[in-house]
Amino acid sequence: MDLGDEGSGEADFVQALARGLEVIRAFDAERPAQSLSDVARVTGLSRAAVRRSLLTFQKLGYVRSEGTLFQLTPKVLELGHAYLRGLTTPQIAQPHLKDLMCEVQETTALSVLDGDDVVHIARIPTTGVITVSINVGSRFPAYATAMGRVLLAGLDADAFTEYLGRVSLEALTNRTVRDAEQLRQIVEAVAENGFCLADQELNRGLRAVAVPVRDRAGKVIAAANIAVSAGMRSLEEIRAMVPRLKHCAAAIERDLHLVEGP
Repeated sequence: MDLGDEGSGEADFVQALARGLEVIRAFDAERPAQSLSDVARVTGLSRAAVRRSLLTFQKLGYVRSEGTLFQLTPKVLELGHAYLRGLTTPQIAQPHLKDLMCEVQETTALSVLDGDDVVHIARIPTTGVITVSINVGSRFPAYATAMGRVLLAGLDADAFTEYLGRVSLEALTNRTVRDAEQLRQIVEAVAENGFCLADQELNRGLRAVAVPVRDRAGKVIAAANIAVSAGMRSLEEIRAMVPRLKHCAAAIERDLHLVEGP
């Protein structure tokens, strides 16, 4: 839908709200501070529409300005806090991820599939150096990550085929898979093997291994992973962690099933 089109034809569609959300989404780790013109260029909205949104958010405390630059404030986290607070999965996963982190001395995390991206909903960092900034709420393209491929392997055949038809396989590093058929083969192998290794496809210097987390019905609802520095761990060392990662996932599943009930 083109947010710049006044005639949306949907009586219940609040265009000003949609534009405001587009403005918020224009800010990210690569663009934390932007001018009005920058936001207009990123969103495709008019300068007037962007100005109204930014000034409204500033008055409400979600945006601050320094000179000609605007930035989001921590208050913007309140917009998603109610959702995160209502989730039981991160709370259940946290202690198991922490146990695994202490065991392998590497960062552990749990993610879910949101559209075509993976979103981190729990993370236990180690003191080691990870070459990409990842926090709870961070999202990355599913095709380039171990957790994403585990989650894609959990889709039914039609949903996965639709995904392959619409996704743009951009080269995030020189190792990123760019061919849809190759990605299909990788994901099919993940479904068969029950885990996925990704070697510096999302970010140079970052390797990861992931396994699925399933609900009582056997549906893949999340992915657990271990992320390591490529300079510190070989692929063979990461592969050797798979049994411990699967044990962690099984512990998360057992607790989730207790919450789900019979």
